[in-house]
Amino acid sequence: MGSTGTVLRELRGAQKTAKGVSLYSRYVNRPAGRVLAAGAFRAGLTPNQVTLVSAVFTFAGIASVALVRPSWGLGAVVYAALVLGFAFDSADGQLARLTGRGGPDGEWLDHVVDCAKMILVHTAVLISFHRFFELPGEGWLLLPLSFLFVAVLTFCAGLLREQLGRAAARPAPPGSATAPVSRVRAVALLPADYGVFCLVFLLLGNEAAFRIGYAVLAVVHALFLVAFLVKWFRELKALRAAG
Repeated sequence: MGSTGTVLRELRGAQKTAKGVSLYSRYVNRPAGRVLAAGAFRAGLTPNQVTLVSAVFTFAGIASVALVRPSWGLGAVVYAALVLGFAFDSADGQLARLTGRGGPDGEWLDHVVDCAKMILVHTAVLISFHRFFELPGEGWLLLPLSFLFVAVLTFCAGLLREQLGRAAARPAPPGSATAPVSRVRAVALLPADYGVFCLVFLLLGNEAAFRIGYAVLAVVHALFLVAFLVKWFRELKALRAAG
């Protein structure tokens, strides 16, 4: 694997399944992460170091939301930082699969950063609301707290579904077919994608537009949470019955 082109070809063969992934992650974030992973490989970075680079971009963007008065310029900077952090978050896993240097420590670090991101991004919006926004009423301060609850519960429940499902699932018989990737599902998952959520920060130049956009996303994510919880419970119950 000498040239960057060769590394990119190797990375294309080291991708996770596209099942359950939105169009943004499949066609934007993963390809961007692949390019960053190739660059990180050429630079001699480890997957854990790439995770830390992701954290630097992400937390810098989040801190800007809490500390700087909202403006169109700030919105562009925050969006760029969060999207870059998200792409590096994809790159660390791809680099780990390419090099075979992944492990429980890297998976743990990645989940810690993701959890901190989910908590802090909505906390930063709450701080910005309190410090800089002329809110119609104090009830608006409950919106980031509600979104925070939804985001953390979705993250934790999804992680538990993955771990418990992996422990309970039986190995697939040789030659068994995998379910095809649904394009309709990929489109339907777009509103719940973190990359799409980042777009709302481009509205920071207009307080009303940002509040409305953020509120709409909060409602959408809450509806997805209900759907996910029902789906994951049924899947785990089916695994128990099959065992």
